Parts: sequence; structure tokens; C-alpha cells
Amino acid sequence: MGQRIGYQRVSTVDQNTDRQLDGVDLDKVFTDKASGKNTDRPELARAIEYIREGDTLVVHSMDRLARNLEDLRRIVRELTRQGVKVEFVKESLTFTGEDNAMNTLLLSMLGAVAEFERSLILERQREGIALAKAAGKYKGRKAALTDEQADDLRTRLAAGESVTALAKDFGISRQTVYNYAA
Repeated sequence: MGQRIGYQRVSTVDQNTDRQLDGVDLDKVFTDKASGKNTDRPELARAIEYIREGDTLVVHSMDRLARNLEDLRRIVRELTRQGVKVEFVKESLTFTGEDNAMNTLLLSMLGAVAEFERSLILERQREGIALAKAAGKYKGRKAALTDEQADDLRTRLAAGESVTALAKDFGISRQTVYNYAA
């Protein structure tokens, strides 16, 4: 009997992974802390490299494994071709190499629904920000420097001080110095 390998992904460093794969019996777990749209998922790559024929990759839900429907279908197809089962806990689905037409349809439909939900969330988020800006409630990020500090920075820059030295003195990046200079 093969190993049960867990994969979990959280969007930000402070998001908790406890609810993902809670109570699921696993031999090893790989965790990425990256957003779904981020293509760089080193722990997923390590899990795929580690997993062997006869093993099962266990994932909380389809949206945790893949960025979009195309990505989901590719990952599941590649793993099942290697003789690895892919199990999605939330959807109560397991894919093997001998998937029937119904499983293939379910994978595509549920993956498409997850992708659609993600785009709706992003759309609502953009609409919310636009409404908040219109109401004067969304100010964006706090300025790195006070008006006095910004004037001081521009004066010193005009006097010929180096961007690197100014960035260090003010505790800001060089790019921020350039932004204030503009």
C-alpha cells in the first residue's frame, strides 16, 4: 500500500492551515504559502517529485491544488498517468488513471465552478474598492514619509546626495526615493 501525501496551500503567511486536511490520516504533508494566481509553488513541485506510483495525493479542495481549470486538469492527468491517485477531501472525489467519463466531467465542471467563484470574488473586491474610493473611505497605503521629510529628501537629492544614502537614512527603498523625487 502506498503513502498518503498531503498538499495544502494558504494564500498568505498568516492564514492558518489547520482546517485543511484536519483529521485526515497522512504520511507526509507539503505546504505552500502563496496565492492561487502565483505560479511559484515550490512545495507542490516537491510533493510531485516525492510522490511515487501507488501513492495518493490528498488535497483539501480543487482550488487549493490548481490556479485554474487548465492547471487542475493537467496536474491530475500527469499524476494519474504515473499511477498516483488524487483525492479531494471537500469534493469527496478520488481520481485514478482509470477514470470514467463521469469523473472526467466532474473534474472539469467542479474545476470550472471553482475558477468562476475566484473571478467573482476578485470582481466584488474591485467593486468594493471602487465604491470605498468614491465614498472617500479608501485612501490606499499610508505615505512612507511626512511632508516635511519628503521636502528634506528632495532638497538633499537636489544637493547631490546619493539615492542609496538617502534611502538608507530615511529607511525607505531606492524606488521610493525616486517616487518622491518625481
